Amino acid sequence: MKISLENKTKSIQMVDLRTQYDRIKSEVDQAIQNVLNSTAFINGPEVKLFGEELAEYTGAKYVIPCANGTDALQIAMMALDFKPGEEVIVPTFTYVATVEVIALLGLKPTFVDVLPDTYELDPAGLEKALGPKVVGIVPVHLYGQCSNMEYILEFAKKHGLKVIEDTAQAIGAVYTFSDGKKAQAGTMGDVGTTSFFPSKNLGCFGDGGAMFTNNSELAEKLRMIANHGQKKKYYHDSIGVNSRLDTLQAAILRVKLQHLNSYSASRNEVADRYDQAFENHPNIRPPKRAANSTHVFHQYTVQVEGASRDKLKDYLQTKGVPSMVYYPVPLHLQNAYLEFGYQFGDFPVAEMLCKKVLSLPIHTEMKTADQEYIIQSVLDFFN
Repeated sequence: MKISLENKTKSIQMVDLRTQYDRIKSEVDQAIQNVLNSTAFINGPEVKLFGEELAEYTGAKYVIPCANGTDALQIAMMALDFKPGEEVIVPTFTYVATVEVIALLGLKPTFVDVLPDTYELDPAGLEKALGPKVVGIVPVHLYGQCSNMEYILEFAKKHGLKVIEDTAQAIGAVYTFSDGKKAQAGTMGDVGTTSFFPSKNLGCFGDGGAMFTNNSELAEKLRMIANHGQKKKYYHDSIGVNSRLDTLQAAILRVKLQHLNSYSASRNEVADRYDQAFENHPNIRPPKRAANSTHVFHQYTVQVEGASRDKLKDYLQTKGVPSMVYYPVPLHLQNAYLEFGYQFGDFPVAEMLCKKVLSLPIHTEMKTADQEYIIQSVLDFFN
């Protein structure tokens, strides 16, 4: 039986933040009211408590909250003493923030390609990218699962490189090493970074971010840089920035952290239904799960084969089904980064993915009827 969009009570959303809020409204409203009553809007007790609770959840020894995920990446590179002119290895298929901070600090991005099925950094590209000026690697745990961290960490150790995990899309994902040891995304490298942008799996009601580390000295340095380079007020030991998570956002995140596991489970249920619907379809290639990582499905991203991705996107829009292209242009071909000398053809997998990927709606409040309509609309396009 065909499902009509007209019969729905509201439109389909890529991310349904309103319904998610409605489900935890009393908890969130009380947390906000408590902060308003305290008037401790900056560096209030909720910020420290959230950092401690997130550390307990992830297994990281230290969590340093900050203003946003982009700041987290920049502060991490500053704390690791990356110097202008040095190079950082980074995948070309990712959001711009990962590379933006490299350029802002006077560093040079050394791009590598990604894997065609899981979308994570291709470990085979590391050796080719290695050079005398390379000081670090930024694996991006794209769409919700971990990169091949065992290989990356071994490679970094062998060549004396630092590792900064960009886990803005994969908080809560768990990586399993070959010896059976498990670790959460963001807790394996020298520094992990994340974002609490509202649409993220763990999102606040504004901007927010955090850094993870297991090194006490590095944790103190990250904390100091994020606070104008000071340990003691008005005494500045290094050049820093002003990057802090405000108390209201911390209070909201404390509430939502308690629901993160159930959010991840809900997203996996949605992904499983998509997988089943598109299994063996000649034109839709579902995302592959990485062998050593769980998936928290920040996005459900398919590849469109033998047809126009953009025509499918336009068709879905006429049916009231939103979709997004993450990302339409690889970073090495973005106008802002052409100065680094890369050309079309340098990273064929990323360039191919930019023409084929399409992310379908996925969120914690997805109704089965809505998803059935989305699936039916996708299938109808090819009939």
